[in-house]
Amino acid sequence: MESKDKLIKMYRDMVRIRRFEETVSDLFSQDRIRGTTHLYIGEEAVAVGACNAINPDDYITSTHRGHGHCIAKGATLDKMMAELFGKITGYCKGKGGSLHIADLNAGNLGANGIVGGGIPIAVGSGLTAKYKDTGKVTVCFFGDGAANTGAFHEALNLAGVWKLPVVFVCENNLYAMSVPVKEAFPIQDIVERAQSYGMPGVIVDGMDVLAVKEAVEEAAKRARRGDGPTLIECKTYRYLGHSKSDPRAYRTKEEENQWKERDAIKRYKKWLLDNGVATEEEIKKIDEEVEKEVEEAVDFAEKSPYPPLEEITKDVYVEEDFAELERKKGTKVVKGITEWNGEVRTITYREALNEALREELKRDENVVLLGEDIALYGGAYGVTRGLWQEFGGERVRNTPISEAAIVGCCVGSSITGLRPVGEIMYVDFVGLCMDQLVNQGAKIRYMFGGKARVPMVIRTEGGCGRSSGAHHAQSLEAWFLHTPGLKVVMPATPFDAKGLLKAAIREDNPVLFIEHKMIYNSQGPVPPEEYIIPLGVAEVKREGKDVTIIAYSRMLLFALQAAETLAQEGIEVEVIDPRTLSPLDMETIAQSVRKTNRVVIVHEGCKTGGAGAEIGMKIQEELFDYLDAPVVRLGAADAPVPCSRYLEDNSIPRPENIVEAVKSLVRR
Repeated sequence: MESKDKLIKMYRDMVRIRRFEETVSDLFSQDRIRGTTHLYIGEEAVAVGACNAINPDDYITSTHRGHGHCIAKGATLDKMMAELFGKITGYCKGKGGSLHIADLNAGNLGANGIVGGGIPIAVGSGLTAKYKDTGKVTVCFFGDGAANTGAFHEALNLAGVWKLPVVFVCENNLYAMSVPVKEAFPIQDIVERAQSYGMPGVIVDGMDVLAVKEAVEEAAKRARRGDGPTLIECKTYRYLGHSKSDPRAYRTKEEENQWKERDAIKRYKKWLLDNGVATEEEIKKIDEEVEKEVEEAVDFAEKSPYPPLEEITKDVYVEEDFAELERKKGTKVVKGITEWNGEVRTITYREALNEALREELKRDENVVLLGEDIALYGGAYGVTRGLWQEFGGERVRNTPISEAAIVGCCVGSSITGLRPVGEIMYVDFVGLCMDQLVNQGAKIRYMFGGKARVPMVIRTEGGCGRSSGAHHAQSLEAWFLHTPGLKVVMPATPFDAKGLLKAAIREDNPVLFIEHKMIYNSQGPVPPEEYIIPLGVAEVKREGKDVTIIAYSRMLLFALQAAETLAQEGIEVEVIDPRTLSPLDMETIAQSVRKTNRVVIVHEGCKTGGAGAEIGMKIQEELFDYLDAPVVRLGAADAPVPCSRYLEDNSIPRPENIVEAVKSLVRR
């Protein structure tokens, strides 16, 4: 039997959640709180039972109905309410709101606006716990609707394969939004899916706080023993609709009343009284204290100031200080090969990437690699070859074919202490993990008010040249330039590949690192000594005076070929390699444009909406007075990548196309 204090606390927390949510409902109806509001009324026993079954330093991930989880994990109502009011004193400075509320200090890794979005993140948190042997457990809350998402299946499978310490708690409240569970599942109970992933499945009365607590306690003990995850299905009921705008026309008043007769708070109150744990006077006092606490929370929130306008663009990235890194740790920081005056040797692009990974694995035990076929096989293009043999399966982890789980695991493990490097075999496959990369990894720091760091790298490769067709040869970098919070790197030379990858791994920001399949075997000078290249620094690869060519990745090599041809005709072009597309080094570009007054931008992505459009527009906005001619963009044809070698080769800019574009500008 638990102590009286803990049993009383569980009652208090259920009442705190109920009164908080009822007050939020009223405030929303009065338009004093805005935005989408998904209330937890009726389900209080699940959050309170589960959070009281684990240790204070254990983790939880939450759902869009996350107020209850946050309160049960220890949040104060004043900061909760201030967050819903959008005030600076809220847990996330008003930037997360109801849907994304988090309290990292209490181990709450955040509510989530995406159904099932937190499930892969919980797997990442579990990986950190297992790898570091912390003994911590992650409780992952999600609704019945999430159990039909791909993220659910990928995440549970990965957790089962790796026997991670995660307790998956499905809050089955009978309706995802309006569709009944009996129409959305071809099985009787959601836990039937547990056996497919090698874990126990437990059904529990979600209206009984003690039953939930007991079930989660057993699952947590199992997880801490190293026996892996458990799926718990809590049969519960939300008294209100999916959101405040939901009229609940899909269910009957009779059904609602039947569930309310089993109200978790009333049942637990009766249990406390019947078992002599509490008296009527003690219960009344708790109710009055909670009522006052809620009133004070509303008063605190209303009196708190809104965030100042400069907060709009704060907390998007962690600001990196590479000069400080060089001073403290002695790592040589260089902008490019032209700055290097030491020893070099010639190696391939592939070997340079491999060296970067090896050095960072040796340097920092928190660096782990995960992806499909990266261990014994060495990755689809051999970049990780030999690392599994050297560092073992805990550091170099093969995964199932599960792009969403790979990236989500990187997100969760990065915010809990690791520096994961995930590999997505082809950039074309990033669409399969778009939510975890764009909505989770890139946004978490901002949504949580700058209180999270997401030091992860997602390596992938793109580009055409092997007749691979439209699903294995795209250049999709432009998608991610529209994603604040994510950095995008595309190196073209072995020197840059190594230095930028090492810098990316040391970044406290999520980085998408895109390689090109056709340059893995290209060779170039690389120092044997350790060095890094700061992200966001472009390099002048060739000096000239007549025209500026801006090109990156494989197109840089084509631009340099074109420059050689043009030089033979007396035209001296300056070739700029941005290397990092986000952030973009406009100063280096501007210095060149002020000198040459003419610009050609070359990239392998489709011309329409490509990186060239963004770079060109920045030049127009900032350097218009220096231009003697319109900016010229060269990109791939606005068509899927063709498989035919002849069509493929001619669908992208060729050196001769660059030569002609430069000549057209010079002739103007």
